Amino acid sequence: MDDAAYELFERLEGRHWWLRGRRTVYFGLLDDLLPREGAVASLDVGCGYGAMIPGLERYGPVSGVDLFPEAVERCRRRGYEGVREGSAYQLPAEDGSFELVTFFDCLEHLEDDGAALLEARRVLRPGGFVAISGPAYNLLYANNDRVAHHQRRYTRGELRSKLESAGFELRKATYVNALLFPLILPLVLLKKLKERIRPVEDDPTTNLTHGVPALANEVLYQIFAVERRLLRRISFPFGHSIFVIAIKRP
Repeated sequence: MDDAAYELFERLEGRHWWLRGRRTVYFGLLDDLLPREGAVASLDVGCGYGAMIPGLERYGPVSGVDLFPEAVERCRRRGYEGVREGSAYQLPAEDGSFELVTFFDCLEHLEDDGAALLEARRVLRPGGFVAISGPAYNLLYANNDRVAHHQRRYTRGELRSKLESAGFELRKATYVNALLFPLILPLVLLKKLKERIRPVEDDPTTNLTHGVPALANEVLYQIFAVERRLLRRISFPFGHSIFVIAIKRP
């Protein structure tokens, strides 16, 4: 991402319903599934400006890796000294260094996601976990994905297959942002139809570009956050995004 994108995300980090909601849901699931005893050393791959590092710090020491030096610099300005520049295909870490590797909205940016999963397995200790969040359904691939340089969107079955091929066993696989999906789906499809009828070249806007009124923003967050409690007992069969946790097989 360029500096303007980093600045937008940082400005919205504490208040935009989607950014708040994903932290609530994803860390809620990690709270339920990670071991409760001992510190968990984690590595956040594609950590960007460090949005998810504070949440990971609840489990233990956190390291981060990002391909772009601008992202590393921003993290260090925020006090995250454990962030290094590096590639998801060649992580700057020894074998078996971590109990948790995370790809928060990162894996879909990589041309070879299978190679990145194999590299994550290398740096995990036996019984370590990998956690992945990303966009769901290629049917919904639209301008927002192009601007964000997404290579693909995922289904649960596709991620399960890729993880099993890389030597992982699923512990949780669910779609998220499911309660709002009946609202999101027609909006995205309508936008795609509009793009096809009246193409706009080099449209730089994303889902976060347009402001949301304060009341609507809070209502959307509360609806999204409810999923944290529901996902303790069930996994959603559909949703706008996907979240999986898998364990490294011996």
